[in-house]
Amino acid sequence: QVQLVESGGGLVQPGGSLRLTCAASGSIFSINVMGWYRQAPGKQRELVATITGGGSANYADAVKGRFTISRDNAKNTVYLQMNSLKPEDTAVYYCNAGVVDYASWYRPPKDYWGQGTQVTVSS
Repeated sequence: QVQLVESGGGLVQPGGSLRLTCAASGSIFSINVMGWYRQAPGKQRELVATITGGGSANYADAVKGRFTISRDNAKNTVYLQMNSLKPEDTAVYYCNAGVVDYASWYRPPKDYWGQGTQVTVSS
């Protein structure tokens, strides 16, 4: 079993910053792409950013220039640095990773999701 746990969410004022962390644990053989998604009330879940195992990142247009995704492969951890936060960034943020575990090393990666962490931007 593989688990992803997010942390770092909270309440911040507009223009503030937060750093989200997602740590993967369990019977991990390898991790491919990792990413962050978010879901606001009444809206569908949307992509925020992704990063490959080699460090190539891409971002949704709404967060370009403000958010930075990074990862520490030795710790099986992905981060999301969020700066210049806006009220429209308010959402539950979910971590996603494509993981190969030891039991299925011969098969393609399978998606795993964290439980989500709340980010609220309000004055």
